[in-house]
Order: sequence, then C-alpha cells, then structure tokens
Amino acid sequence: MSPTDASTDTGAGPPTPLGAGAEDTLDLRIPDELLALFREGKPSADCDESEAAAAGDLLGTPADWGPAATSAGSLQLVPAHIERDVALISRWMNDPAVAAFWELAGPLSVTAAHLRKQLDGDGRSVPCLGVLDGIPMSYFEIYRADLDQLARHYPARPHDTGIHLLIGGVADRGRGVGSALLRAVADLVLDHRPRCARVIAEPDLRNTPSVSAFLSAGFRFSAEVDLPDKRAALMVRDRALRILL
Repeated sequence: MSPTDASTDTGAGPPTPLGAGAEDTLDLRIPDELLALFREGKPSADCDESEAAAAGDLLGTPADWGPAATSAGSLQLVPAHIERDVALISRWMNDPAVAAFWELAGPLSVTAAHLRKQLDGDGRSVPCLGVLDGIPMSYFEIYRADLDQLARHYPARPHDTGIHLLIGGVADRGRGVGSALLRAVADLVLDHRPRCARVIAEPDLRNTPSVSAFLSAGFRFSAEVDLPDKRAALMVRDRALRILL
C-alpha cells in the first residue's frame, strides 16, 4: 500500500506523511450503496464506476483554484507534468525522511510511474506542485476520499475530498509551513467544490507532529481508523466549522 502520511510539520520533529496513495485511489471499485449516495438521482442497479465518477463531479480543475494567501506566502497549486516535474519530485521522494512514508524512493521511473497512474486515470486524484511565492516547494495529491480505499474504513459522504502533502525542502520543515499549506489547500477545496462538505486526511495515529499540524490547520480529530497498514487518526475539516477552527 502507498504512503499513508505526508510531510507536514508543526515546528518540531521529522516530516510526517499524509493520506492513502494514488494506487489505492485509482484501483478501488466503489460499493453499489456508496455509488447510490453520490449519484444525482436514482442510480441504476448495474451502473459502473466510471459512470458514477462522471455523475459525481470528481475534482474540477485545481489549477484554477489559486493563488491562496498563507502566513508563509502566496500558494499556487500547479498540476504536475511528468517531463517537467519528475526530477524534482523524485529528488524529494528520495529524501530518507520522505521515503520512509511514501515508499517511492528509487530512479526517476518510480516517481514517473506513480504520477502517470494518476494523470492517466479518471481524474479522481490530481497530483500538484505547491508553488510558494513562485518557488516549487511541496507536492500535493488532491483526491476523492469517497472514491478511495479509505471509504471502506470510515462513514464516507459524497464528495469527501482528501489531501496528501509532502514538504520538499528541509528549510521549509519545522517552522509551521505545513499547517499553513494544509489550511490554505483545504479552504481552496471548500471554496471551489461546493458539494464537498468535508476535507479528509488520515495520518498515522502515532505521528503526533502530523496530527498536531492538522489540528493547527483547522482540522478536527474524528476517530481512530484501522487501515490495512496502520491505525490512523481520521482528521476532518468541516465546511460548517471552518470559520471557528
């Protein structure tokens, strides 16, 4: 299974990883009862996953969501392009602190395959560079949590949207940048996906710096969830509570 946490930080400790990987997101076949929830109107008994995805309005266009002002600078999500970005993302993936969670260390072809599976998919997971004040410094995967393997392990709602994040440069770790980026991107999702009521993440329960980063970013701890490779903290940023948290 792919990484379950992404590099975030609260000012101390090693980078911490976030969310299930694109392989799980792309390979999942959705149970019929869940398809019935996010399809508009009554689903046919034999509707397939691609029909449900189209009816469910996957993610829109993250490239059109920004820029977003953060305490760390102006953030823009730029959809990843394999030829342009694979070397940079691969270098980040080979950082031991990141590789321990994402398990994508190795030659460029490893990262390229990871990106290609998302880019050639149906749009339920979108890999992006996080460009802060014009400098690429982080990697995001915005994905449909209700279409992910994660949906089998928590009471998913239609249009739940998940975030994976890693901070690429060591200089950007350990000073609260992760929390600032998480808050900004969660708010971008809620601003531009009106049918999404919640943004979801599932850091390892033992990863207290990551859980703290989400709490600082306006997420709340919802539950402990047993996933195939870990016990996770289900973190939720609610549309209804975004002004309060």
